[in-house]
Amino acid sequence: MQHRIIVLGAGYAGAIAAGRLARRLYRDDVAITLVNAEPDFVERVRLHQLATGQGLRPRPLSEMFAGTGVEVRLAEVTGVDVDRRTVGVVDTNGVNTNGVDENGAAEDLPYDTLVYALGSGWSDHGVPGAAEHAHEIAGRAGALRLRDRLARLGAGQPVVVVGGGLTGLEAATEIAEARPDLDVALVARGGLGDWLSPRGRAHLRKVFATLGITVHEHAAVTGVTADHVTTADGSTIPSAATVWTTGFAVHAIPGASALETGADGRIAVDATMRSLSHPDVYAVGDAAVTTGAGGKPLRMSCASGTPMAWQAADAIAARLTGGKLPDVPLRYVNQCVSLGRREGLIQYVTADDRAVRGVLTGRFAALYKEVVCKGAAWAVANPLLGMPARRRHVVARTAGAARTADSAGAAAKASA
Repeated sequence: MQHRIIVLGAGYAGAIAAGRLARRLYRDDVAITLVNAEPDFVERVRLHQLATGQGLRPRPLSEMFAGTGVEVRLAEVTGVDVDRRTVGVVDTNGVNTNGVDENGAAEDLPYDTLVYALGSGWSDHGVPGAAEHAHEIAGRAGALRLRDRLARLGAGQPVVVVGGGLTGLEAATEIAEARPDLDVALVARGGLGDWLSPRGRAHLRKVFATLGITVHEHAAVTGVTADHVTTADGSTIPSAATVWTTGFAVHAIPGASALETGADGRIAVDATMRSLSHPDVYAVGDAAVTTGAGGKPLRMSCASGTPMAWQAADAIAARLTGGKLPDVPLRYVNQCVSLGRREGLIQYVTADDRAVRGVLTGRFAALYKEVVCKGAAWAVANPLLGMPARRRHVVARTAGAARTADSAGAAAKASA
């Protein structure tokens, strides 16, 4: 029998992991199923572009994984039972003519190895009114809703971006460049780009000034309404559209299972992305918490998710084939920030993600970031290309024999 590998989530981390596993292992030995709710791969790092009306190239998963041996299953994940080694799913069959989602019956999918890569969504952090009135761009649906809202705004109306991290910087500059007729403001809990080098901060302020973006620094938003946001000092900032980019939160599925998780709900894994509590489960991307250089936790980002996916796939293949486990330290090189379509900022960092003096700015930096984004999408869309073929046969007792042994062990316990 084939060893059953299920990958949950077809974002950057999940899709790359599935493709790399298909590259590493023979189809006769393994059955790889990639479960995703949407039929297309979503370039999450470009959703601020989608929100401003730019078109993104469609990337159907069925085409991307055609001929790879990876089965794409369109379904919502409802739960994971790590004791029974099953995943609960409900097929997503699209939308009917009345605009209503049509879902299939619930089903449990058995696995021998699970790769959890369902990522994260936006978090309102419990701020009153944020869930009701703010827009998010952590997913395609949210970006499309924001696009519709921005399209309805007239000249001079205020747009407030809450959050001074990378997503907030990219959203504010993209909106200001695409709609110079709007009054765009950014509210940051700290200083503008305060984690950047002095040169990086100076360039960021220059771009914001050029685009006419108002910056409210050291301001925590405590409330959101349909027409304004309120900060901790009692100030009111008018807003016809509020964009919420204050961070991400993982789905509740790991916390509802027996998997060991960190305080923020992410699955705790070792250096090979293997669950600390359940060795047949791996987690990658935003859904996992592990340490990188300097013992610091890896941040939620595409820059973390991609090497995590490589590490997990290589570790799974090594354990199934009796090969050598990967021993590649996870580290950072730079932070790539798009500041609209014509400006960018490449901040070089230490292995543990601290800014150093070196930066790239301007048009060249924008082109650099574009190459990074295209390269990431290409890697997902071409899962069997770009790396040497190292397929290996699965060693005995990893598929049917393992399940037989597990069943025999369970029967022995029951009779004891």
